[in-house]
Amino acid sequence: MPDLIDIENKGFGRAGLTAAWPICLGYFPIGLSLGVLAQKMGLAPWQMAAMSLFVFAGGSQFIAVAMLESGASSLAIVSTVFMINLRHLLMSSVLAVHLRGVSRRFLALFAYGITDESFAVNLTRFNQGGWDVRSALTLNHATNATWVISSVIGVYLGQLLPPGAVGVDYALTGMFICLLVFQLRGPIFIITALIAAFCSLLAYLWLPGNAYVIIASSLAATAGLALKRAKRKREGKP
Repeated sequence: MPDLIDIENKGFGRAGLTAAWPICLGYFPIGLSLGVLAQKMGLAPWQMAAMSLFVFAGGSQFIAVAMLESGASSLAIVSTVFMINLRHLLMSSVLAVHLRGVSRRFLALFAYGITDESFAVNLTRFNQGGWDVRSALTLNHATNATWVISSVIGVYLGQLLPPGAVGVDYALTGMFICLLVFQLRGPIFIITALIAAFCSLLAYLWLPGNAYVIIASSLAATAGLALKRAKRKREGKP
C-alpha cells in the first residue's frame, strides 16, 4: 500500500513539477493580487499566510477578504466559504477512483492540495495513463506552495501600491473569464454556461447570501450531464 514513507523513499514525481509550472505561473499574479487586496483590508503577512495555508481556495479567499471589509461576522464568512468550497467534495470523489489502495494519511495530504486547476490536470493525466500518485501529489503541493508564497508577497507589495492601482480588484474576475472561455469547447459547454448564468441570476435575485453560487453550479452541472448523456444516446454510445 503506497504511504507517505514510500513517497519519501522514492522521491516526489518529477513529472508533477513539469505539469505544475503552468498552474504556478497563473497562481503567482492572482496570489499577489489577493495579498495586495488583503493588505488594503488591514491583514498582516502572517494572517495572509494562515489564510492561504488553512483555506487554500482562491475564489473563497477573495470573497472572505471582501466580507471582512464589509464587517461580516465570522460565522457568515465561514459558512460562505464552506458553501463555495463544496465543489471540492465532487472533485475529490472523481479523483478517488484513481487513488485506490493508498493510505488514509496519503489521502488526507493529497486532498488538502486539490484545487480546480490541479484537479483538471490530474484527472486528465490519470485518464491518459502513465500518471502516478507521486506526480499527482507533487503537482498539488507545488501549486499550493506557489499560492501561499505569492499571497504573502502580495501583502508586502500592497504596502507600496496606492488603493486601486494596476486593477488588482479585477484580477479574480479576469481569471474566471479566462477559465470560462477555455472551457467553451462545444455546444454543450456553451449551453451549460448559459444555464449557469441564468440560474445564478435568478437565484441571486430571490435568495439571500451566496447560496446562488451552489444552486446555479449544481443545476448547470446536472443539465450539462443530462445533455451529454442524451447526445451519447443519440450517437449510440454507452
